[in-house]
Amino acid sequence: MNETRHLISLDDLSDPALSDIVERGAELARRAAIGAGVESPSLVGKIVGVYFRKTSTRTRTAFSSGALRLGADIIGYGPHDLQLETGESTEDTGRVLSEMLDVLVARTSGNPAELRAWAEQPRMAVINAMSADEHPTQALADLTTLTLQFGSVGGLRLLYVGEGNNTAVALALGLARFRDVELHLRTPPGYGVPSAVLERATATAAGGAVIRERHDLDDLPQDVDVVYTTRWQTTGTSKPDPHWREVFAPFQVTAELMDASQKAVFMHDLPAHRGEEVTEDVLDGPESIAFGQAANKLHSAMAVLEWCTGVY
Repeated sequence: MNETRHLISLDDLSDPALSDIVERGAELARRAAIGAGVESPSLVGKIVGVYFRKTSTRTRTAFSSGALRLGADIIGYGPHDLQLETGESTEDTGRVLSEMLDVLVARTSGNPAELRAWAEQPRMAVINAMSADEHPTQALADLTTLTLQFGSVGGLRLLYVGEGNNTAVALALGLARFRDVELHLRTPPGYGVPSAVLERATATAAGGAVIRERHDLDDLPQDVDVVYTTRWQTTGTSKPDPHWREVFAPFQVTAELMDASQKAVFMHDLPAHRGEEVTEDVLDGPESIAFGQAANKLHSAMAVLEWCTGVY
């Protein structure tokens, strides 16, 4: 019987496991590029539940399509479909689902404690498809994209501009695990990556890895390999300050910002709001790999599904 594994946070992954998922995602992407597809449908006979309480285009489609491509059957749940809506406890819901599903892919945008409660059983793998504090499967797709683009992640220099949201959290936790990586976070004042996350990233950092955060755009690092941003209004969230856009306005990725690093590619987790966090000429320009990055969510999701079900 294959081992069941959960992915609630990147902290759940050992360094070898993180590397295995990223390399497998890159391998699946390379096979897809030549029309080879998967070697064999490794999840035949498995049932994957896909439960999203918040909107999703890429992540939901990636896991649904990925499960089907691997031979699994899927059951989709909308935000109001489960008896959680009528007062059933989180623990009871997880207990019932674990008797019927092999994998639960869930986007709650809430407290990850709910996901942890569902993971307190040995049969059903639980995958965090985004919670309020972290978006681990986005980071795995990003690491897969970097591997395909540059051959490896180690030694890369990245500039992240924008809110210190759940994507930025996962990116910091993931990149810190690779040797000699530099991640420079430039976030608006009051909207940075939580200090506890920066401490965790530092504690797990591989040799030579550097994670730095500032709240201004002065003295930006030059000659970075990647400039990365995300939408200013993270899915499922709102900002209490009615004037927040004024604080964010200087943190837009423009052609001028990109010109400071001539070799840099542009990444965005999407959806994008052209004219807000990034100008249209950058998002649609030759340096942008944002839509290839989105496509890699499929390959990375397939790798996550295989790892969580113990296929490899």
